Amino acid sequence: MGKAPRKSNETLVVMKLRGQKELHRWQMALLGVNGKECLLSVSSPVDTAVGKYFLSVKSGADPVHTPENNTIYFIFNPWCEGDTVFMAGDKERSEYVLNDTGYIYVGSKDKIHARPWNYGQFEEDILDACMFLLDKSNLKPRDRKNPVIVSRAMSALVNANDDCGVLLANWSGMYKGGTSPLAWTGSTPILQQYFRTQKTVLYGQCWVFAGVLTTVMRSLGVPSRTVTNFASAHDTEQNLRVDVYLNEKGQKIEDLTTDSIWNFHVWTDVWMTRPDLPQGYEGWQAVDATPQEISQGVFQCGPAPLKAIRQGDVYLTYDTKFIFAEVNADKVFWLVKEVNGVSEMTKLREETLVIGRSISTKAVGSNTREDITAQYKFTEGSPEERKAMEKACSYLSCEDGPEAAPTEEANIELKIQAGEAVWLGDPIRMSVIINNSSARSWTIKLGATCELQLYTGKVVAVLGSVSETVATAGKPVIEVPVHLEASSYVGSLASVDDEVIVQGHVIAAIEETEEKFSEEVTLTFQYPPLRVEVPETVKIGQNFTCAFIFKNTLSIPLENCKLHVEGLGIFMLETFDQGDVLPGGIFKCRIICTPKKAGKKTIIAKLNSIQFSQSASIRCCLPLRFDLEIFWSSQEAFRGKRDVPRSGQQLRVRGEKGGSSILQTDLPRN
Repeated sequence: MGKAPRKSNETLVVMKLRGQKELHRWQMALLGVNGKECLLSVSSPVDTAVGKYFLSVKSGADPVHTPENNTIYFIFNPWCEGDTVFMAGDKERSEYVLNDTGYIYVGSKDKIHARPWNYGQFEEDILDACMFLLDKSNLKPRDRKNPVIVSRAMSALVNANDDCGVLLANWSGMYKGGTSPLAWTGSTPILQQYFRTQKTVLYGQCWVFAGVLTTVMRSLGVPSRTVTNFASAHDTEQNLRVDVYLNEKGQKIEDLTTDSIWNFHVWTDVWMTRPDLPQGYEGWQAVDATPQEISQGVFQCGPAPLKAIRQGDVYLTYDTKFIFAEVNADKVFWLVKEVNGVSEMTKLREETLVIGRSISTKAVGSNTREDITAQYKFTEGSPEERKAMEKACSYLSCEDGPEAAPTEEANIELKIQAGEAVWLGDPIRMSVIINNSSARSWTIKLGATCELQLYTGKVVAVLGSVSETVATAGKPVIEVPVHLEASSYVGSLASVDDEVIVQGHVIAAIEETEEKFSEEVTLTFQYPPLRVEVPETVKIGQNFTCAFIFKNTLSIPLENCKLHVEGLGIFMLETFDQGDVLPGGIFKCRIICTPKKAGKKTIIAKLNSIQFSQSASIRCCLPLRFDLEIFWSSQEAFRGKRDVPRSGQQLRVRGEKGGSSILQTDLPRN
């Protein structure tokens, strides 16, 4: 393995015929002789360094023979009980290692959307791309045996911030010279482009980084799942607090707000033991390829044990503090007023239950969402949760900020009434509700603002503000409507090609008591559906038509529409330029497909336009029926289409790939 293999570091392995099998040694055994042909069995140690090996054979005084197809890939083996990534359940292995399609969850905690994603770990050049990344990591051979070190290195190499890795991050909304993160439908074209050009691919955001990292880890044999944390904190000060500063109009003050709350954030969990830690931290580990913070001088994150995150053991490696804050931080609102040229800050309220909600991943064996919040944190408010927070705070900077001065309580309740979503092109409507349970009359100064924000919390535009003073005399309930026409946000949508939300902030100040309240609401946009039509069954090698149909049921035109479609094992990623689609307009695209592999296939379609800044996508399982028996090649058999061979089993290397014969194996370790 490598350019200069040596016996001393086990990159050069010399085997002779042996008798008894041993688990931790390379061995070769003679299985049979037929004339001049010998059938040999090769067994690898359970902790073989992951990598790309090259085979040569020598017999007696004959010269060394190097077969034309002499490449053997060794990857981690979750089927082998002695491997550090061993996973016991067949259903779990099928999902977390073998499944080449899935869902990534996006949206908001109140409106979760399932976005189909093609992982494509068995597609052409993907394993070679992963081996290229391993070589690029410059890990020592002994470190290639360790999935902890390998997964940490891959979290750094999937982003391009330090090392010309796979993907360049971009949250600007401008993607000239590259591909919008919203346009990607899977990892395959990204890794193929990176491997073939050996240049960084443009561009990615958190779900793209996570999808690619999941592909890389599954390709290397490590059980992996893509995880979404809704209302995810980015705590830059490691004080388990996200501070939000607002002016009297309810507008966020960006210059003061260094922390942020992402509407959702996506990372990857990997399954392994942790011999580098005390006992009890095996199982799922969080790793994150999105370049958020520097760890040990590099943009990398994890692996952090979920059990450590849950228990508040934030002193354990790697980056457990950061991920603990992402799912546990408190949210604190501050009112900033200018008094005689000096900024005065008043604490409005503290929310302890809003961060780390509905932590989600695809369920095993089904296309439903599994809520795994309980794997990351105890129930909010429980004694176990308080104990975990206290333990974490003992290792972090969790000093409380200044408290608001005590005031007379006016028995006023402030609420915002709004729907969960807004149809693109419709007005934004919400109401500020003031409930007065006091017999006294109060004068209340209201400030309400609606902002268009990226899913990362960055403000794109202030859509509108309302300032009003109301008196509660004789009014137990006061309703103040907030109404914004579609024209207030459509123009801003056209300026940014990104995931966006509408955030409403309200501040209320009671003049008589100086008591202050704040409230906020998050709205997402809703879009017309995209439909996929395919035959119920087709035959291998037989053409069929796949149709993609979209009707613009919105009240506004959609400009510069682009349709991105991909079907693993059916057709590569294709992009169709549909131009502008007027209200009521319909377009229909067709693609002729020729399936080459058996089984259920996934077709993903995604539509983007200037206004349609969030993608619409649909997943369709395509069952394929065949009239002939299929022989699975060794590449398919060893990488998931059949039971993985154990050490000492006979390996017959033959099969077909793209119509040409191959002689290449991908062997899990042992």
